[in-house]
Amino acid sequence: MGSDMRRALLVGVNAYDLFDDLRGCENDALAIEPLLAFNEDRSRNLRCHSLTGTVTRPQLHARLKELLAPGADFALLYFAGHGTLETKDLALMSSDSTPDNLGIRFSEVLAMIDASDIQEVVVILDCCFSGAAGTVPALSKTSALVRSGVSILTASRSDQLSEEVDERGVFSTYLQGALNGGAANVLGHVTAAGLYAYLWECFDGWGPNPTFKTNVDRLHVLRRCEPSIKVEVLRQLADWFPTADYEFPLDPTYEPDKERTQLPPHPENEAVFAQLQSCRANKLVEPVAPHHHMYYAAIHSGSCRLTALGKHYWSMATQDLL
Repeated sequence: MGSDMRRALLVGVNAYDLFDDLRGCENDALAIEPLLAFNEDRSRNLRCHSLTGTVTRPQLHARLKELLAPGADFALLYFAGHGTLETKDLALMSSDSTPDNLGIRFSEVLAMIDASDIQEVVVILDCCFSGAAGTVPALSKTSALVRSGVSILTASRSDQLSEEVDERGVFSTYLQGALNGGAANVLGHVTAAGLYAYLWECFDGWGPNPTFKTNVDRLHVLRRCEPSIKVEVLRQLADWFPTADYEFPLDPTYEPDKERTQLPPHPENEAVFAQLQSCRANKLVEPVAPHHHMYYAAIHSGSCRLTALGKHYWSMATQDLL
């Protein structure tokens, strides 16, 4: 899919006319933007636009309309700034917010998303009470709070504040690490669900807790990082293991340290063993008891088998889905 078909709007609001200024939101948006604009190999990813400094309600509304306009298949909204509850709704506060006009209500954002032709939309909110974004009144007669193809990831529950430390949002700092490979799967793919799983483990339950609402039939790849194991190796799982429960037999010819085995070199088996070791490092393969290390399984003519995760990728390989 061409990069012109994928858009992202990153909003970071520090300055407020009638409310306390923040210090980390602009820094957060500027730190996240290059990670969304480019994959780890520097190939183009999302077409990003950042909105920082003084951000008025008309500016924010206009940029949201541009983000959700026709011509894209995927759109991502990132907002860092003040958020507040307003009559069972979440207000994303612009710089010119007043007590009587608190910026853009999230129900407005959802209405714009609902009316958009863009198939998949991801919303990431780093603001106080952001969890309320997933519990605003439903906009349609369906049971889902968000339409199909929409995911909402938030920094906190609806009753919690978000946090800043050293002029950065705590949530967005962890989000940066997640996008930079921390949340990538074996194939190097970062998805919204992967971000949530990573971010959930970053918090101890005593402070803000991320929330995640989604209504999707597939997970869109937000960013591509370097795979922890080559796809070519994953595809060979189907060759090494004819069935998911097969135990691959090993023997000393697989171990490359021939001084220990006193055997002549066996390049073919040694190459396979190196790849199996890579699978072991990625929790796809494990030695069969009583051996706890692949080295001893080879030296003592043991075997190795697929883990539960390995069986998942084995199934993908057998179905030619890699």
